[in-house]
Amino acid sequence: TSLNLNGLKMIYTKYVEVGRVVYIAEGANKGKLATIVNVVDGNRILVDGPTTGVKRGVVNLKKVNLTKFTVPVRVGQRTGKVEKAFNEAKVAEAFAASNWAKKVAQKERRASLTDFERYKVMRVKQVRNRVLRGEYNKLKATKA
Repeated sequence: TSLNLNGLKMIYTKYVEVGRVVYIAEGANKGKLATIVNVVDGNRILVDGPTTGVKRGVVNLKKVNLTKFTVPVRVGQRTGKVEKAFNEAKVAEAFAASNWAKKVAQKERRASLTDFERYKVMRVKQVRNRVLRGEYNKLKATKA
């Protein structure tokens, strides 16, 4: 936890910095991870993701999400060194194990369901809710 001069807890923990791993939310590389290699200006960053298939290029900050992961790279580091640092830090594995990645995978899975599979999910939820409602009502009756 970071502290400021007054001893209060800082609000932000993820900063736009060289070496920060970002999740690309929009564009051709949507859903991929990349590393910030340089900050162009207040709105754009230079990213490189050789391991994940993101070619080195400038991306608008509004199209990326900062992750909690960082990679030890220098300003303007070449692609080979970025790839080596990314692999040594095992960022892809750590991100895949995070709740964020699990939620993204679940969202993709739900989006790819067929009509019948959606129907089956609905029926399972109905049965689950019926059981929960019954147990809740039993507990409510015993308390009253």
